[in-house]
Amino acid sequence: MKTKSQQTVNKEILGLAIPNILSNVSVPLLSSVDTALMGFEASAAYIGAVGLGAMIFNFLYWGFGFLRMGTTGMTAQAFGRKDKEDIVGIFGRGILVAMIVAFVFLILQVPLERLSLWLMAADAETAPLISTYFGIRIWAAPAALGLMVLMGWFFGMQNAIYPLILTLIINVTNIVLSVVLVKNYGMGLSGVAWGTVIAQYAGLLFGFIFFFTKYKSYAKELNLPLILQWNKLKSFFLINRDIFIRTICLIAAFGFFFNRSSVMGITILAINQVFMQYINWMSYAIDGFAYASESLVGKYHGEKNDGMKKSAIHFSFVWGGGLAILFSLIFILGGEYLLRIFTDDADVLLMGKDYLIWIFIYPILAFASYIWDGVFIGMTASKAMRDTMFLSLLAFIASYFFLQSYGNHGLWAAMLVYVTARGILQWVWYRKMNLY
Repeated sequence: MKTKSQQTVNKEILGLAIPNILSNVSVPLLSSVDTALMGFEASAAYIGAVGLGAMIFNFLYWGFGFLRMGTTGMTAQAFGRKDKEDIVGIFGRGILVAMIVAFVFLILQVPLERLSLWLMAADAETAPLISTYFGIRIWAAPAALGLMVLMGWFFGMQNAIYPLILTLIINVTNIVLSVVLVKNYGMGLSGVAWGTVIAQYAGLLFGFIFFFTKYKSYAKELNLPLILQWNKLKSFFLINRDIFIRTICLIAAFGFFFNRSSVMGITILAINQVFMQYINWMSYAIDGFAYASESLVGKYHGEKNDGMKKSAIHFSFVWGGGLAILFSLIFILGGEYLLRIFTDDADVLLMGKDYLIWIFIYPILAFASYIWDGVFIGMTASKAMRDTMFLSLLAFIASYFFLQSYGNHGLWAAMLVYVTARGILQWVWYRKMNLY
């Protein structure tokens, strides 16, 4: 029988996770719509191009994912301590760093594009399409990075409703614009890219409106001397340095996956891009509980309430594991129809059926790594996040080269080694730190 404190934690988890799940699942919906628009409007090359183009920006922004993750963990702990000055300072420092990084992206957009095309092993057919997409999407960098800080700060303040509203505004705007620009104005890949740019600036505008209306008392305390306190800036960068390295390893893993997919040909690239849509649906849904654990673990860690913190971790795993099982069942029942939703390309449909087994298994083996990420972010255990991700990346690459003779089957098997290693190593590190 659950104690009163356990019931409280469980209620808090659901209160944060349900809005997060609703928010998160709308993110892959956007990618799925873009993929479907290209899948039915053009050839497999367009599917691959929009997938690789979007993945390039995912990699760029994931690299600075500390703007959300670090902000969430530090804000949640300050919220638990009831440290108003630190809460405000974290927000200001995050926005400052986000704008500096965005400016660098815009200045270096040409070499970034060329490097991205090389890393993605883009062929002569997809490279011009990706370049068109990149040249438009890059102008959304200030909005995309600023939104990371806003989202992370709201999560840290135990507010999952504003991120839900912002995500829905961004993605509904994006989907509507993409469909209109592609279907009504025949803009193709450019229409998909412009839809994203406009939607992200709309989200940033509403995010600042929410901040300056709901959190007026905090906004009034925001000033440059507070933001530029050296000891606070140093702590901000040390924590985020490790999260940055961790995220670079994550980017390298998925970059390697799509690089190998591209080398195997346009059809395999299209198949893996479609499958990755379903993996994204699962990942973003389970991340709802990971985000809840970030907020709650951070808050209770700041309060130094170990009992409630352990309960938050326990129930995050229970709910996350249950959701992973549900997704596996959905994928099994969906079968080859999972492919038909996104494309009518005969080669993709015929060959794709051979690889369905991997997305049936993926959720069960991967979910633990997502929940552990949330736990470590909440505790700002950034070094542990860095080290476990690096070792998992090594396991992924080593297993791929051992299994590469099996082609795409070997690539997916190596990906499962990667996510499983992450979960196991994170659990080992957690026990090693005597946190459980």
